[in-house]
Amino acid sequence: MSDFKRRVLNFIPAWQWLQDYSAGKLKSDLLAALIVIAMLVPQGMAYAMLAGLPPIMGLYASMLPMIIYAFTGSSYTLSIGPVAIISMMTFATLNPLFEAGSPVYIEAAMLLALMVGVISLLLGIFRFGFLIQLISHPVIKSFIIASALLIALGQLKFLVDVPLNANNLPQFIQSLWEYISFSHWTSLAFGILSILFLIYIPKLLAKPALSSRFGSVTFLIKAVPLLLVILSIALVLVFDLKAAGIKTVGEIPSGFPALHIPFWTWDLVMTLLPGATLIAMVSFVESLSIAQATALQQRSNLNSNQELIALGLANISAGISSAFPVTGSLSRTVVNADAGAKSPMAGVLSSIFIIVVTLYFTGFFRDLPLVILAATIIVSIWKLVDFKAFFDTWRYSKADGIAMWVTFFGVVCIDISTGLMIGMISTFILMLWRISRPHMAVIGLVEGTQHFRNIQRHHVETSPEVLSLRIDENLTFLNANSLKGFLITQISQQSELKNVVINCSSVSSIDFSALEMLEDINAELSKLNIRLHFSEIKGPVMDKLKSSSLLTHLSGNIYLTHYQAIQDLTSNSAEYHI
Repeated sequence: MSDFKRRVLNFIPAWQWLQDYSAGKLKSDLLAALIVIAMLVPQGMAYAMLAGLPPIMGLYASMLPMIIYAFTGSSYTLSIGPVAIISMMTFATLNPLFEAGSPVYIEAAMLLALMVGVISLLLGIFRFGFLIQLISHPVIKSFIIASALLIALGQLKFLVDVPLNANNLPQFIQSLWEYISFSHWTSLAFGILSILFLIYIPKLLAKPALSSRFGSVTFLIKAVPLLLVILSIALVLVFDLKAAGIKTVGEIPSGFPALHIPFWTWDLVMTLLPGATLIAMVSFVESLSIAQATALQQRSNLNSNQELIALGLANISAGISSAFPVTGSLSRTVVNADAGAKSPMAGVLSSIFIIVVTLYFTGFFRDLPLVILAATIIVSIWKLVDFKAFFDTWRYSKADGIAMWVTFFGVVCIDISTGLMIGMISTFILMLWRISRPHMAVIGLVEGTQHFRNIQRHHVETSPEVLSLRIDENLTFLNANSLKGFLITQISQQSELKNVVINCSSVSSIDFSALEMLEDINAELSKLNIRLHFSEIKGPVMDKLKSSSLLTHLSGNIYLTHYQAIQDLTSNSAEYHI
C-alpha cells in the first residue's frame, strides 16, 4: 500500500477497526447488539413520543444514524440514537409552532435534525469544537437535572390520561389543578405497577443467589423493558384492557423510511435556527462526555472534531430518513460497553435488527399501552434527577452554584431553551465578575527557602523597603483598576517603601488597557521615588512587552525569579523582618 493511500485511509475512522476485524470480535459485537436492541426498541418508541412524534420515528432514528456514526465516529462503543433530553428539546422547539404529530410537525422535526447535522458538521470541519466549551459543566449538569424533572412530569399525562402541560412547572401545576379530577385511575394503577416492575425486577434478577443458580442474567436485566412491553401487550389482548380505557400505540407503518429532503423555507430555517443551535451544542457535549468516559476506560483515542463531524453526518442522515435529532445515549453506551462490544460493528448490527423489526414486527406493537412507554421514560430519566449535585457544587464554588440554580429555575419555570440560555449568560457574567476581582496578595519569603507565599497565610519574612505583590489572573481591562486600587492601598500603608515588585508567575497575558495602567503606575511611582520591578514574566508576555514603551521607561528591572529580585533589592538594606 502506498504512503499516500495509507494517509488517506487514516482519516477514515472505520479503517482503524475494519483492517483487523475478526470472527471473535463479530461474536462479541453480535451479543452486545442483541442486548442493546432489547433496550433500544422500547426506548426509541418512547423518546419519539416524548418529542411529540409517532413512535415508529424512534425506530427510524436508530437506523441510518447508527450506521453512519459507526463508519465516521472515533468511539468504539458510543450508541447513537434518540435520547430523552434531545427529544424534549425537539418538542420544546416545535410545539409552539405546530400541532404535535401533524404532518407539518413531522417535516419540521426532520428539518431540525438536518439543521443540527449541518451545524455540527461545519463546526467539526472548521475545527470549531472549542465553541462547545462555552457551556460550563455545572450549567449542563443543572440543565440535564431540570430537563429530566420536566420530562418525568410530562409523562404523567399518559399515566392519568389527562392533557397535562409540562412545558414548565407553573403550567404543569395549573393544568394538574384543572384536570386532576378527570384522571383515569385504571391507567394510573397500570402505570404505577409498570414503574415498580422496571425498578424492582432488575434488582431481583441481580441478587447473587439468582445469578449463582442460573448463571449470567445480564441479558435478562437489560431486557426488562422489552419483557414489560411483551407482557403488557399480552395483558391488553387477554383481558381486553382497551375496553377498560387503556390507550395503545395503534397502527404503526412498516417498512424502511422513505428517504427525502424535508420541506423547508428560509423563514422556517431562521425560525428553527436558535433551537437547532442549542440542540447541536447540547448534543455534542452529551455525546462527547459519554464517548470520553468509555474511551478512557478502553484507552482508545478520541478526536473531538471528528466526533462533531460524525454526529453531524448522523443527524443529516436522520433528517433525510423520517427521523429527528439524535446523539449519544449514556444508558445504551454503558450497556454496549459492558456487554463486550469490540468495535462500532455492534452499532451496525443493532441498526440491522431495528430494520428487521420495522419491516416485519411493527404490527406486534399495535396493542402496546402508551402508559408503558411513559413508565419506561420515567424510570430511565428519573435517575438523573440528583439534587445533591447542587449542594456539592455550592460548597465548592459559589459562582458555579449560582449558575446551576439560575439554570435550573430558568428551565423549570420558563422553558428548556430559555433556561439553557439564561444559564450560559449567567456563567459569562459570573466569569467576568471573577476576572474583574482577581486574587491578589502581598507575598514574603518563607524562611530557609526561595519560595514566596501570602503573608496572611504563612509565617514569612518581609522588608519595609520592598513591597512584593502577586496577581493570580491575566491582566485585562476588567481587572486593571482592581490592581491599581490594591497597589495604592498597600503603598499608602508603608512609609519606608522604595521598591515595588510585581510577581507575574500567574500572568499569561496583558491586554492594552492593562499595559496602559502599568505605564501609569510606573510614572506615578517614579514621582514618589519608588521603583517598579517585575519578576517571573512568561516568554509570550515578555514578547508583547518588548514591543511597548513600558520597558523603555520602566524605573526598575525585570528579574528572572522573584528570589533574585529580593536578593538584589535588599542586599544593601536591613535584614528581612518576620
